[in-house]
Amino acid sequence: MDTPIVLELPAGDHYICICGRSANLPYCNGSHQGTGLEPRHVAMSAPGKVAVCSCRKSGNAPHCDGSHKA
Repeated sequence: MDTPIVLELPAGDHYICICGRSANLPYCNGSHQGTGLEPRHVAMSAPGKVAVCSCRKSGNAPHCDGSHKA
């Protein structure tokens, strides 16, 4: 995927799938095992909107920094 995953999340820890195998997209269900990819961990101190990198190019992972446009 070459665009960020924009989510409205409650406070707490969240794991976002970047391998595309999860049956619970955009959330990780462990299907990445053996792919060499790890889910993006997003820790929210308060509820809010977040843009999670899905291209694996961000220098600010797990957050999108626009690197997918380069």
